[in-house]
Amino acid sequence: QVLLVESGGGLVQAGGSLRLSCAASGRGLGPYTMAWFRQAPGKERTFVAAIFWTLGSTFYADFVKGRFTISRDLAENTVFLHMNSLKSEDTAVYYCAATSDFHAPPSKLPYHYWGQGTQVTVSS
Repeated sequence: QVLLVESGGGLVQAGGSLRLSCAASGRGLGPYTMAWFRQAPGKERTFVAAIFWTLGSTFYADFVKGRFTISRDLAENTVFLHMNSLKSEDTAVYYCAATSDFHAPPSKLPYHYWGQGTQVTVSS
């Protein structure tokens, strides 16, 4: 069992930055894939970024490449999402997720563990 707790959301102006954190507890995370998803009002939850916990390899949705960076702190069991050049369309609830599956690209994997979500609001 893995417990995920997100933090760091808030209100920011367009062009600004935020850093989201996802603290993981429970069983060891290797060889898990950790990911961030987001869900805007009235829309489906979509993949944002992922990282292989052990190797550190990273994957991004096209709409965040060059603006968002996913990273992890092995000692603190924490995954981060650094968000720069934020746009109003980035407004959403951001969720942290984890899976031990590896049979598909990170954006297509079934994620078994989810955090409660943290709200990010970008004002234009």
